[in-house]
Formats: sequence, structure tokens, C-alpha cells
Amino acid sequence: MDTSVTIIGVVIMALVGIPLYKVFRSNALNKTKIKEIMSKFPQCNFGLTESQNKKVLALDEQKKSFLLIDFNYNPEQSWFVDLNNVSACRLIPTTQGNSNDIVKIEFEFLYKDSTTKLIPFYSVEHDQVTQVCLYEDHELAKKWQKQIIICLSS
Repeated sequence: MDTSVTIIGVVIMALVGIPLYKVFRSNALNKTKIKEIMSKFPQCNFGLTESQNKKVLALDEQKKSFLLIDFNYNPEQSWFVDLNNVSACRLIPTTQGNSNDIVKIEFEFLYKDSTTKLIPFYSVEHDQVTQVCLYEDHELAKKWQKQIIICLSS
């Protein structure tokens, strides 16, 4: 009787413990990768940082720098923008055909020399379950666009 209870207890602990271990390990690896990528820009002090849906956004308001790290790509992708050379920022949602379904959201940075740079923020190809993350990512992109515009105006 005691042996079967012990076996059931060990199985339940394994069912709970293994996923928790994997989550904590993945989280620690991502934090290490974020620190490693941010250390490539020692001149910047990213005071404002936010992460959601395997994306990390960081803004240095003093030096006017923006960093986007996307862990949906393999290997992860990062984009750095020096906002001192940027005159405007806007979001470009791309829809599919005649429908209103958004398949891509990009940040567009208009530089003072009239060139533009597009940084992909959301792509339906990287959404594991079709458009589950779309609303959250779109709201996050709008929020960060406002933060960038405030940074550009100061």
C-alpha cells in the first residue's frame, strides 16, 4: 500500500516538476541572451524595457536609442535604432488581400536624410496559433510607438 502511494506521488511530482524546470531554465537562458545583446551597446543605458510574446523592447531616453529583440527567429534577431538621426516613427500594419486580417506589423523609422528603415514587429508566420498574439502585440507596438515619439520630441 505504501509503495503504490509513493510511486503515485513521485509520478505527480515529475509531471509538475519537469515542465516547471523547463520554464525556469528557458527564462534564465533568455535573460542571459538579453544581457548579452544589450552589452553590445555599452554606450546605452536602456532604462525603459518591456518584454512580451518572445519580444523585448528597450529605450534609452537620454541617448535616444531603441532596441528590439525578437526570440521568435532562430537564432534570435535584434534591431538597434539611433533615434538622434530619426525624424518620425509610425506603425505599418499589413493586411491580407481584401480582408482586415493583419498578417504583419512593422515599425517604420523615417531618417532625417529621407531614408526609411522597416523593423518587423509581428508576423503571422511566427504566431504559433494563428493571430492569438496579434492583439497583444498590436497594442504593445502602439504603446512603444508613442514612447518613441515622445523620445523624439524631447
